[in-house]
Amino acid sequence: MSLTGGIIVFVLAWWISFFAVLPIGVKGQWEDGSTIPGTEEAAPKNPMLMKKVIWATGGAVVVTALAGLFIPLLLAQ
Repeated sequence: MSLTGGIIVFVLAWWISFFAVLPIGVKGQWEDGSTIPGTEEAAPKNPMLMKKVIWATGGAVVVTALAGLFIPLLLAQ
């Protein structure tokens, strides 16, 4: 796999991983009754975005490494 292909795989894997972990552990404001005036009740109280960015990056690294190992093997056949 070329450098360009690796970057493309990483970016796609990162976004897929990010959207997969995005809803994990999120509680809306309405769940504990702490709705801030002027905001949507379903808005997340603490979305923990940095934690999710780190998890998405780790997932993308794993997927890219696996793709880097298996794509050349599949193309060699």
